[in-house]
Amino acid sequence: MSSKTKIKKKLSLKKLSVKVSQHDFNRHIKPFLKKPVKGPRPKSSYYKIFNYILYVLHTGIQWKQLKVRSREGSWQNIYHYHNRWSKDGSYRRLFESSILLLDRKGMLDLSVLHGDGSNTVAKKGARKSDIRGTSIRKERKRLQ
Repeated sequence: MSSKTKIKKKLSLKKLSVKVSQHDFNRHIKPFLKKPVKGPRPKSSYYKIFNYILYVLHTGIQWKQLKVRSREGSWQNIYHYHNRWSKDGSYRRLFESSILLLDRKGMLDLSVLHGDGSNTVAKKGARKSDIRGTSIRKERKRLQ
């Protein structure tokens, strides 16, 4: 294998998937998506619905702009499943299981972790910090 092929292979592993194969969906994703107990079955398969959701999330388009084949329902139907799965914990279970799977296989890279900015004071000239016991004035004086 040439060095260019190795580099391309490494780069392709880092990309986010826009579409999931039928095999991968059935094996890794479908077991974690809750199916409705009552109500009509969707016009298209959960596999297609999930790939439409991935497309919207990847491109960032509005739901109304999603072009769905006429036999597969409408954008409202796709959004309905996305909303249901996000509220019933399906996405959370899917995320947690994928993290555990990657960790078991030794493929989880923990070298880069990002914290959120919930304790960062964003206001200009703020007098108080969001962290209890920290005074912005005292910190400024100490730094001067």
